[in-house]
Amino acid sequence: MQELSVRHLLGIKDITAEDIQLIFETADNFKDVLNRPIKKVPSLRDITIANVFFENSTRTRLSFELAEKRLSADVINFSSSSSSVKKGETLLDTVNNILAMKVDMIVMRHSSPGAPHFLSRHIDANIVNAGDGTHEHPTQALLDSFSIREKLGDVAGKKVVIIGDILHSRVALSNIFALQKLGAEVMVCGPVTLLPKYIKELGVKVEFDVRKALDWCDVANVLRIQLERQQMKYFPSLREYTLYYGIDKKMLDSLDKQIVLMHPGPINRGVELSSDAADSHHSIILNQVENGVAIRMAVLYLLASRK
Repeated sequence: MQELSVRHLLGIKDITAEDIQLIFETADNFKDVLNRPIKKVPSLRDITIANVFFENSTRTRLSFELAEKRLSADVINFSSSSSSVKKGETLLDTVNNILAMKVDMIVMRHSSPGAPHFLSRHIDANIVNAGDGTHEHPTQALLDSFSIREKLGDVAGKKVVIIGDILHSRVALSNIFALQKLGAEVMVCGPVTLLPKYIKELGVKVEFDVRKALDWCDVANVLRIQLERQQMKYFPSLREYTLYYGIDKKMLDSLDKQIVLMHPGPINRGVELSSDAADSHHSIILNQVENGVAIRMAVLYLLASRK
């Protein structure tokens, strides 16, 4: 059996295009499982996985938990809001206490960039990064590229624009790495204040006009404004942002081609996307959610077999 080149999934930057294709092929098989009447396989029956979330999350945590249960793993959930972290316990002590209970894998979300990388140097369990600060969110990028492949047949050669708050988005960075490794052309689009200064060094096109970006692309991945990560105001108001960068169905229908509309969620309806755009035939947003479970099953399964 083929295996991943890494013991942990810390970021898309650390894996190869071959790793990504292996994850996709494995996810194809798991997607078949998820569409059966009995949606469980005994693949990780002897594995215990801890979901260690130091930041709030609904979608990602539920998706990982469902993936783990579909693989028959034993699952424990940890949330920092109800833990000894509030009493001043360090990250390493918290995780070592969890590992003392004989946990094999850790799925971790943390507000500090690099937190999973730090842990991987100190503990023996496999680690999956479920988002670290504004750095990376690898499984989201994998499910996004997997959804493009499913919809359009391949990622290579496709033009993908990422629109919105690139500066505060870990999804954007992971997506850029994944799409480039798979041979897509990538553009970013947003207000100049929400684009990182180094962005051109990543080899992406930059566009400030959302209409031009939509005319160029095959796929538009729209991000929300991450108000919870912004320490200052980057634009005058949400209303003004929507005026210049919001996408509605009328705009999509006026394009002279069909494009694919994506969003990693949660959607701020009426800000970056109108409801009629989010629910239109252009959108594959709910397919992304469905594919998230299959991708996370594939990642957990492949990492567990690296033991």
